[in-house]
Amino acid sequence: MRLALLLLAAIAIAVGLVFGINSCRDDSASGDYDDYFESVGAVASQSTDVGQQLSQLLSTPGVTLDELESQLGGLAEQQAQVVTRASELTPPSTLLDEQGSLVDAMQLRESGLRGLQQAASQLQPASDPEQAGASLGQQASRLIAGTVVYDDLFKARSEEVLQQEGVTGVAVPDSPFLTDTSLLTSASLSELVRRITQGGEEAGGLHGNQIVGVRIQPGGQELSPDEENTIVATEDMEIQVLVRNSGDFQEADVQVQLTLQQDPPIRKSQAVDLINSNQTKVVTFRNFTNLTFAALTTLRVSVEPVPGEENTANNTAEYAVIFSL
Repeated sequence: MRLALLLLAAIAIAVGLVFGINSCRDDSASGDYDDYFESVGAVASQSTDVGQQLSQLLSTPGVTLDELESQLGGLAEQQAQVVTRASELTPPSTLLDEQGSLVDAMQLRESGLRGLQQAASQLQPASDPEQAGASLGQQASRLIAGTVVYDDLFKARSEEVLQQEGVTGVAVPDSPFLTDTSLLTSASLSELVRRITQGGEEAGGLHGNQIVGVRIQPGGQELSPDEENTIVATEDMEIQVLVRNSGDFQEADVQVQLTLQQDPPIRKSQAVDLINSNQTKVVTFRNFTNLTFAALTTLRVSVEPVPGEENTANNTAEYAVIFSL
């Protein structure tokens, strides 16, 4: 009997040791993953910053061909540093393939930036905007591909590995490059070339934007400028201002203002990074507090004139509104 009890005790101790070892191994593995993805986060953040700088460059009013080429080269060098940092990371053994995809994603972004720089270096004041935009767009596709590789082959598969390994509490970081990928389409880049090479005030053609409507969401209520508009105000109410580029050139950094002329007034403003010729963009204003209810007030929306704009009669619109609960 005593021998049996001793055997049971020995088995219990052995099992405890095994589980203890496994527990330590799990904690250690979790720490390895945490350290790795923390390092990845720093790399991803640096690359995202490069993308934000690219967005600012493409939407900078008055940028010249020389500035475009030079700054693209600078961004490519920054992204090359990101590639180096990514290549130096040491992942857990279960993430070797995913680590390779991380490096691939960063290299595609560098390749896209260098391709854009090379294409920009070929631009001349007499360049055909459509052909130039297609050439730029072909290079820019690598930037989009880089984000696809990151999201699908690195982030999603890394999350699968974490789940398979039973690792919790460890996040795989995001790495968006451009929040508005429409900046990289051939059509948008053609407009960029036209703006840079033909958009001066001395050139022919028109510049200008106009207000074409105001919508209330949720519900899609279209406001009328000719009659009183009753608006049911909800916590998630949005006022959408529709701005159309009525000129012949792409416009950058277009400022849109909204004012509710109550007491005290509510004023909001937003910028449209880029708007192409004949394009309409929706500018959404949110978070309306301290509204005045059951009283007639004026909603005024406007888009600031851009350089070279002569007709500003349609830059402003006013609506008589009454807010109700």
